[in-house]
Amino acid sequence: MRISGVNIPDEKRVDIGITYLYGIGRSNAYKVLEKAQIDPAKRIKGLSEEEMKRLQKAIEAYKTEGDLRAETISNIKRLKETGTYRGHRHNRNLPVRGQRTRSNARTKRGKRVTIGAIKKELATKMEQAAVAKK
Repeated sequence: MRISGVNIPDEKRVDIGITYLYGIGRSNAYKVLEKAQIDPAKRIKGLSEEEMKRLQKAIEAYKTEGDLRAETISNIKRLKETGTYRGHRHNRNLPVRGQRTRSNARTKRGKRVTIGAIKKELATKMEQAAVAKK
């Protein structure tokens, strides 16, 4: 089955399968299925044509995939342009929602880079190179 350009695996239950759509999580999935009057325990391959149409019609009420991604990107762009604190955090690739960064935030900031003392051998080589330039 294909909805909004996303292939949904046939073997999955309907309530899990429609969460493959960007913008539809578990709670929205149950709301959509209730609106479309479809049993959440059914498998995708077990849906009839009429049930698929009802499901697609129920999902159209939500902003999903490309529209939602574009809106999210435009919201972040607006924050950056207006110069808000959150915009600056997005620009610097740091956590936006108040998390601490002294000890954590590795997924956002990337691999650790040690800054500080250098080894004596490297320091002497750098000194010799500086003297040689003069």
